[in-house]
Amino acid sequence: MMDLLRQDDEIWNLFTRKEEYEKPDRDQFDRFSYYQSGHRDVFVPRASQMLVENGFSPEYPESRPFVICLSHDVDTVYQPLHVRGFEAAKALRERRFLDAGSIVRQLNPRKCREQVFEEITGLEDSYGARSSFYVLALEKGAREYAYPLEDLEQEISTIRKGGWEVGLHGGCDAYRDFESLVREKQYLESVLDRKVTGYRSHYLRFRVPETWELLERAGFLYDTSLGYPDCVGFRNGMCHPFRPYDLNRDREISVLEIPLVVMDRTLLLHMRLNPERAWDRMKRLFDAAERYHGVITVLWHNEFMTGDPLRFYRKILEYGREKGAWMTGSHEIAAWWRENGMRMPKAP
Repeated sequence: MMDLLRQDDEIWNLFTRKEEYEKPDRDQFDRFSYYQSGHRDVFVPRASQMLVENGFSPEYPESRPFVICLSHDVDTVYQPLHVRGFEAAKALRERRFLDAGSIVRQLNPRKCREQVFEEITGLEDSYGARSSFYVLALEKGAREYAYPLEDLEQEISTIRKGGWEVGLHGGCDAYRDFESLVREKQYLESVLDRKVTGYRSHYLRFRVPETWELLERAGFLYDTSLGYPDCVGFRNGMCHPFRPYDLNRDREISVLEIPLVVMDRTLLLHMRLNPERAWDRMKRLFDAAERYHGVITVLWHNEFMTGDPLRFYRKILEYGREKGAWMTGSHEIAAWWRENGMRMPKAP
């Protein structure tokens, strides 16, 4: 696979993200953004296209045509009182008195939104889907600390037993600091009482190739952070999981990357699209994944599971079921890929 990609310099540079080695400019969260990239058509997975057109092909369980990798970053658990108060006032204005009363009864600063986990897993289960949840494992006082991990212990145990995965949502420094990464990983493992193999960076902080190297050293099997924060699409031209290539050391990295393609905030907020145009972009990405028998990774935060964003997520599930896609979490995809991967072209 690597030998084939090397035959085209443009595609090889895209696949390895060579421009990220060369351009020092980063945004306020130390991220390489789409607007800084010289590769403009992120809706075409050019590297995957090259592989498939040259005879490489994946195979999925039950001969599914493509994969929708479902995931959720749990950035927050407790909703601020002023937010709930605003929702109660809005319900009263709209004469939804039962909803307003329910909200008022829950005006507790330590009210865990545990029902969100149940709602997400219940919704996905109704479509025959599973997903991955990435939780923060930060100690109190750490930057971006949002909740005690122990408060989610029961919910985490429940969703794991049901077949959903729990992975690490690395904190602000984990993507570049080995000690922080290992400390958070061990903290989550102590709560889960099992090894943690999956990772996604908070705010999608990521450095190519350094973050992959740290994850490899820390013992992670896969990452799913490689996506643009400001535009949906295929950041390195791949709509398939892949092992990254380190240009500095001229070697393949053992961590499997399941590239992130769509994040809710990016699609619905940062790109400033109305629902119709947002779905049009989503459909284009689905069509590309289906055409090349690929994997499209979707990130939907737990706090986006209300109102219009929830309806949009339900539409994703409906489309996946209609198309016969394999809808599951990153862990299952990584396990399948390690055993099967891309089939080599048949000899002439």
